This record gives sequence, structure tokens and C-alpha cells, in this order.
Amino acid sequence: MKKITVINGVNLNMLGIREKSVYGEQTYQGLCEYIKENIRDLNVAIEFFQSNHEGAIVDKLQECYFGGCSGIVLNPGAHTHYSYALYDAIKSISPVPVVEVHISDISAREEFRRVSVTAPACIAQISGKGFDGYVEAIRLLCEQKQI
Repeated sequence: MKKITVINGVNLNMLGIREKSVYGEQTYQGLCEYIKENIRDLNVAIEFFQSNHEGAIVDKLQECYFGGCSGIVLNPGAHTHYSYALYDAIKSISPVPVVEVHISDISAREEFRRVSVTAPACIAQISGKGFDGYVEAIRLLCEQKQI
């Protein structure tokens, strides 16, 4: 069975509270439930992790590598735009494919949000599809030959 970890970064625990016009009304728990419901047809074990701390996310990426994770869906939150530590961590676990996901369309937001320093280390980026972007990322990972 494939093992996929969904890692959510800074402020994603505030879904349903923060900027509802951008991120919607659903909570973080609602996101996790939505993902589980929409991947039932896949033979995959799913794990969720959220942290507001860059180092904890780096630790989780490394844990995924050493723990035999098949793939990772990563929404780094604001770390997307400046965290070379996350870029390096993703590169260091490169046998494990990572798909970067964003609920909002980062290319249509503030200038500083349009650049992702982490995306070049990932196999793909999905942006602006809301919660469906996570499901699409998991499906993409399940199609990968190496997992």
C-alpha cells in the first residue's frame, strides 16, 4: 500500500478563520476529512501533519524519507516564498516525490506570493484549486512509477 503524507505549513491550522474570501469557510479538520473522503478509491494510507514552525516541517520531511513514505503533498504556506531550508530539505529527500499545493492561486495574489522558492524542488505545483488541489496531488503521486 502506498503511504502519502500531507504536510501543511504556517497558518493552515487557521483555515475557516483567516481570510475566508481567499481560503474559504472550511476548517483544517474539514480539509483533512475532504481529502480522506475523496481518495477512498485509492489504495493509499494517508497521514496529515501541520506545523507553524519551519524546522518541524524540515524534520517531518526527513522523517518521511526515513520512514518509507511513498510521496508527499506539501503546502508550505508563507514559507513557500522564502524558505530555502525547505527547498534544501525537499532536494535532500529527492527519491521521495513531493507535490507543492496551494489553496489559492498564488500567481494572482500579491507580488511577493507569486514566487515559490520551493516549487523547483518538487515534481509539480498545483495552485488555485482549493481543497481539490490536494486530491489532484495525491492522484498524481499515485501515478508515479517510483512509488
